[in-house]
Amino acid sequence: MTLPVSAARVRDDTTYRHGNRLRVGVLFVNLGTPQAPTGPALRRYLKEFLSDPRVVEIPKLIWWPILNLIILNTRPKKSAAKYASVWMREGSPLRVYSERQLDLCQSELVRRGLDVEIALAMRYGEPSIDETIQHLVAKGVDRLLVLPLYPQYSASTTATVFDRVFESLATLRNPPALRTIRHFHDHPSYISALASRVRAHWAAHGRGDLLLMSFHGVPRRSLLKGDPYHCECYKTARLLAAELGLPQDKWRVSFQSRFGPAEWLKPYTAEQFEQLPAQGVKKLDVVCPGFVSDCLETLEEISMEGREDFLAAGGEDFQAIACLNDSSEAGVMLADLVQQELAGWPTAGETAEQQADRMVGRDRAFELGAER
Repeated sequence: MTLPVSAARVRDDTTYRHGNRLRVGVLFVNLGTPQAPTGPALRRYLKEFLSDPRVVEIPKLIWWPILNLIILNTRPKKSAAKYASVWMREGSPLRVYSERQLDLCQSELVRRGLDVEIALAMRYGEPSIDETIQHLVAKGVDRLLVLPLYPQYSASTTATVFDRVFESLATLRNPPALRTIRHFHDHPSYISALASRVRAHWAAHGRGDLLLMSFHGVPRRSLLKGDPYHCECYKTARLLAAELGLPQDKWRVSFQSRFGPAEWLKPYTAEQFEQLPAQGVKKLDVVCPGFVSDCLETLEEISMEGREDFLAAGGEDFQAIACLNDSSEAGVMLADLVQQELAGWPTAGETAEQQADRMVGRDRAFELGAER
């Protein structure tokens, strides 16, 4: 049974002022990233990530010793080396591209005449969801749209973002009105942006024998428990193939990043790299439609390890197609999602008349004894 929030947990609202201009806010949330490609930074990040019961659905009494006594003593150093191989001058690719996408979306919304406050948070690591929501509320946001940057819904990604958002709002004395975007796996703008990315790559590098669409894997038991992620991945793939005009034998779906001994969604991407050359696929194109930004899983696992495995198995040419990243299509796609979901909320900015009315309301509040 869920218990009500204790009054002791509710924060005092120190930012509200009569006459404040109230705004619409948009919160982008991505998975997260370590602060640096080092063992200690990875240990902190992995501890938070792998302690989430939405991510690892194993009883705590069983999982705690595995995580703290084994994984966190072996995995950080190995993961740090992998992160170092893809780290950008500005920082982690996932964070860098997410920040650029925010700027692109903001510019596109301004061009369309929408006046909203956009911020980026990470589910794990920094900036945290809680501190970012506090920042938005301090700026006068009284209506909040939450957009997890995961095209396909999964309890281990989207739902855990919502969990943390709800927990944060539960501590506010005057929380904003809330809307959420659950997924966008079949949104026309998303499919169009993906197709544009693939076409641009083909125009520059030629087309391979097969387009492999690799999605992040999840344990198969999540599908059996009712998680729609598997179905949404296949729908994205089907729509993208149709947009590209690909016949059935020219594209395939697979799932990557398997962790642990349990069965995950199949077919496994790593096995495809080893098997496809023997099936006559010598030139392979790989796209990752479950990631809106390139990150460790695309840049290292696919572009580096995957290339090596495919060529070692007899492949001749391996092309990893970049994610949407900071492309113009990414900005337009995100702006389309935001604009659609903000329908009915005031996003046109404030007129001089509205500002005057706000000041009148402030003055009357002070006349009635308001302190701020």
